[in-house]
Amino acid sequence: MKSGFVLAIAAYVLVLWAAGLGLKRRPGTLDSFFLASRRLGAGRVAFSLCASWIGAASLLVSTDEACRDGLSAIWIVGVPAVVTLLILTALTRPIRAVVGLTPSALMRERYGRTAGSLTTVLVVWYMVVLAASQMVAAGPFLDAFLGTGPFLSLLLAAGIVMVYSAAAGLQAVTRTHVLQFVLLIAGVAGMVAALASRTTWSAVRAAAAGSGRTGYFDVFSGGERSLLIALSFVLAWTISPIAWQRMQAARSEGASRRGTSAAAVLLGLFYAGIVLAGMLFLPLFPDGGSGVSLVTRFVGREAGSFLGGLLFVTVLAAIFSTMDAALNAGAMTLTKELLGGRAGGDSGRRPLLVARITTTLLALAALLIAARLGDILKTLGLASTIMAEGLLVPGLAALFLKKRAPLAGLLGLVLGGGYAVFSFLGESGLPLLPIPPWPRSLPLGVALGAAGFVAGLLLERSRARRPRQGASTA
Repeated sequence: MKSGFVLAIAAYVLVLWAAGLGLKRRPGTLDSFFLASRRLGAGRVAFSLCASWIGAASLLVSTDEACRDGLSAIWIVGVPAVVTLLILTALTRPIRAVVGLTPSALMRERYGRTAGSLTTVLVVWYMVVLAASQMVAAGPFLDAFLGTGPFLSLLLAAGIVMVYSAAAGLQAVTRTHVLQFVLLIAGVAGMVAALASRTTWSAVRAAAAGSGRTGYFDVFSGGERSLLIALSFVLAWTISPIAWQRMQAARSEGASRRGTSAAAVLLGLFYAGIVLAGMLFLPLFPDGGSGVSLVTRFVGREAGSFLGGLLFVTVLAAIFSTMDAALNAGAMTLTKELLGGRAGGDSGRRPLLVARITTTLLALAALLIAARLGDILKTLGLASTIMAEGLLVPGLAALFLKKRAPLAGLLGLVLGGGYAVFSFLGESGLPLLPIPPWPRSLPLGVALGAAGFVAGLLLERSRARRPRQGASTA
């Protein structure tokens, strides 16, 4: 059994590397490394957005949640993904108007140097934790089939992604995303078909009724928890540099808009399939995952068959495609901060060397966090609070502000981002303040960030209206 999975991952990795490294032209500037020379068509934008969104939480956690809670699991990742992409489609023009500016550079232009530096810290932190959430999934999954041990499995996953993402940047990442999204569609479709051939919806209803799941077929039965999780992800992903990076890398505004809207449709269909698969698992695994994800158990049950191998690499595709997107977007922000410029045409060996080094350093940092946090959904949720609480309000406002507002940006970042920091430390075992666990911590954090921004804006306007010292007054 182990030898079959070793062969499967070896074949998959070779094809992945061939797709990522088989470029006619290597990146020669930071523009080509981080923005693919702004030549992505609508299809590449859509596929890359989809692959970036479909991570471990989408495939492993959402399936388990759907088996346990039924239709309401669509709120975990599915609904927020589609809603976010529709919002981003509407924001295409202002997002592309700041093309070439990293989030830090944009915040620095609107709010000053300190706000730009704080944004760098929050964005890099978010990307590292997002990458760590995928490593958290990769460790036990690879260990279950390869017997490599959790930490060695983390190193293996990080090493595979690093080969192409550090070598060729976004161009390589988006090329692999086309392959990985095709694998994701094929794997989930095969899993749904296999499950449907082994059970029926009558059996699902009977199993749900027998276990007392009265709201199993009610999409709104998740209550406050599901709503807060969905809100957390929508707020964070709307300001996510991963999505903005792909929209700005499109060859035109029309390609960007078509790509994001197509991704919304594709992800809606994909997550519907995920929820259906999770519900079909119920009669087959009435005890749930028993500490192991249902998809992992199903892959093990299918060991030696074509479907087992396909699902094995499908899970890896979900993990790798989100991990490489997070590392590339985080490295873009950190590299430009270190070099002190725009994400434009910086050419030469030094800028590209810095880009590759920062990508590697972020991967190592993600490894350390992954070894500390063991819950995929919680890790992903903690990552989302960084953006939702710290950057959402000042980040979106920066797209539309006509005048600089340093105090508004600074207060929003400090209050919202500071709350996110304390929340993260508390969840990591270092409680400094009595903050409720995620996702119940979200509303107060977002409110603090928004209140800080509005207060700063009002103070600045009040200061601007005061007569200058020495000026005559009527």
